[in-house]
Amino acid sequence: MPPHRGRPLHEIETWIFDLDNTLYPASCRLFDQIHDRMQRFIAERLNLSLEEALVVQKRYFREHGTTMRGLMTVDKVDPHEFLAYVHEVDLACMPPDPVLTAALAALPGRKIVHTNGSVRHAERLLAHLEIANSFCGIVDIADAGFEPKPALAGYRELLRRHTVRPQTALMIEDMAKNLVPAAALGMTTAWMRGTIDWAAAASEGDHIHYVVDKLGHFLAEAASLDPAVIEIPDQCPSPIRSARS
Repeated sequence: MPPHRGRPLHEIETWIFDLDNTLYPASCRLFDQIHDRMQRFIAERLNLSLEEALVVQKRYFREHGTTMRGLMTVDKVDPHEFLAYVHEVDLACMPPDPVLTAALAALPGRKIVHTNGSVRHAERLLAHLEIANSFCGIVDIADAGFEPKPALAGYRELLRRHTVRPQTALMIEDMAKNLVPAAALGMTTAWMRGTIDWAAAASEGDHIHYVVDKLGHFLAEAASLDPAVIEIPDQCPSPIRSARS
């Protein structure tokens, strides 16, 4: 059977977005805060030093797909408690992107978030980025039975809940391996290329149909907007100074 080649962007009816390091650039380093809080949670819960907690965190991520899954399986941690703790982060590093905001508003079709995080985390980020009104749904890790992408449970639940036709859907994701099941289900895929080595694993292959460097520009072109006429910030502000959002 020949490889699925993906659809032209003007034929897409449903746009499915990963959240972290996709709807905002990885250069903002928000995920560094999340990782730090994961490390502290493990240290406090398992009575370890921060150095020992980091070893556990990396091992669980490698062996179970996410740190949370490892904590659930090995240490019987309540995933809701873990998610609430690690997602209490400062969002000041992420200014709204005018190009992304305009492109999402103009882009035809439904927009849905599919995240290995929580609904609460997604809602905070979308509101902070001033793009919440563009989205009609969020499918989070709890909806997937706490089976993280690339496990199929979350993808199937998204298709079922929102009555999505895979053949007219596109999924955008920074972790290339998470696009393998999307393509297998018949979706068009777009890999959000970044600077994180482990996110690029499985980025070579027929399951990648588009490679994206700037999400706002990619969507603006799909929406027939000219990104050059919209001012965009050069980088995230540094250092972080404000209180938690």
